[in-house]
Amino acid sequence: MKARCIILTVFSLLVFPMPGKTQPQTSNAWESGDLEPSLLQSNKQAVVFQIPIVEQIDPALLYVIRRGVSEASATKADAIIFTMDTPGGRVDITRKILEIIREIDVPVYTFVERDAYSAGAIIALSTKIYMAPGSVIGAATPMLMGPTGGPQELSDDVNEKMKSAVAAMVRTAAEQGGHDPELAEAMVRKDVEYRIGTNVVSKVGELLTLTNSEAEGILSEGTVNDINELLEKIGLKEAEIKKLEVTPAEKVARLIAAIAPILLMLGLGGIYLEIKTPGFGLPGIGGAIALALFFFGHHIAGLAGMEDIVLFVIGIGLLFVEVFVTPGFGILGISGTILILISLLSAMSWQVPGELLPAFSGEGSTIQRALINLALGMAGTIILGAAAGRFLPKSRAVRPLVLEQSTNRESGFSAAHDHSNLLGKEGIAEMNLHPAGRAVFDGERINVITHGEFIEKGSGVKITEAHGNRIVVEKA
Repeated sequence: MKARCIILTVFSLLVFPMPGKTQPQTSNAWESGDLEPSLLQSNKQAVVFQIPIVEQIDPALLYVIRRGVSEASATKADAIIFTMDTPGGRVDITRKILEIIREIDVPVYTFVERDAYSAGAIIALSTKIYMAPGSVIGAATPMLMGPTGGPQELSDDVNEKMKSAVAAMVRTAAEQGGHDPELAEAMVRKDVEYRIGTNVVSKVGELLTLTNSEAEGILSEGTVNDINELLEKIGLKEAEIKKLEVTPAEKVARLIAAIAPILLMLGLGGIYLEIKTPGFGLPGIGGAIALALFFFGHHIAGLAGMEDIVLFVIGIGLLFVEVFVTPGFGILGISGTILILISLLSAMSWQVPGELLPAFSGEGSTIQRALINLALGMAGTIILGAAAGRFLPKSRAVRPLVLEQSTNRESGFSAAHDHSNLLGKEGIAEMNLHPAGRAVFDGERINVITHGEFIEKGSGVKITEAHGNRIVVEKA
């Protein structure tokens, strides 16, 4: 009953994603002179797909961009425009976004609305760039953030290694977008001077950051006030604009994906405590809610599919059957544990369409981060369980439920049946013990149980423990 309650609770709390929306907008006119002949010969209206890159560049944004590029491909868009206003973000996610852009077979542009710092600048470098009045781009040197959110001090060797790797990525991005790789590297390294002729654009000791007017002619294709003006510049003035809308659910998913280890700790810890305590109470409900939020966030972010949720529920079901129906830990418990681990890793890894196990699709960075998150969650579960076992019995809320008086023999208590005289006796298993069953000792049938191991019928057994009516045997 307890297993059924938790499974039903998890199912009832899972919320399915709100589908992403694209809202069509139409610009006013079309200068056909710059378009390809194939487009001029057709009567169809050109389509431009607009994808926003705003706030931090994190894993959830990666999946929003992937969704946008997929929708742009499905609608056969003639161009893609990233509208950017970001302080930067993670380097590994930036690398993935660059790989996505590299596979796009239509022109890609970036419209810097305000800021394109750090990772945002790197992404913009891989495309043709237009900038709004007052916008800036640059300052792409890598920093390692500490646990408190501030920059972490690194040794010179480690710092140089990081800068070298990012500098190479920036040069590649610049070549991809048709920009000067030396200019791009000046955004990463302070010791790089960048000059055009005798004009020093970036001095040694300063990271290159350009305003919209400074970037014109050396990085930016020009300054435009809005998307419509940009479309006019690229010869798509009358194109239909399809704008990718980031749903509220995806915004929530970005937060949930960031706190995945905490949700795993609370979810797995709650279920562990529920198994260890009678009835169905707050640990089970809290654990179910935490896991529901975990899967909800990763499902909305484009990571977890329904198959991950189904695998997890089946795994929990097998584990509960093993614990409550067939005491011990055998094939059901092992299978359930494996299914739970696969579902959690899969839910935190990039899902390749059509693959059964997205966690093992070869995406090194995502599977590594998933393993780290899972390890942190499980470590937190162990700590939570240990703390609960030590402090909960002493808490005011739980103390009335705890039997504080000792019920041992010295206190005058005794079991209903004292079988201590059976210790060491040997007999024969009357049936298969997996792990409970009956055995015969000196002609007397006794209900026994093993420590979880399977003992075949007819095997010799020996009594190793006798606690009241609980007689524990092992193979003789």
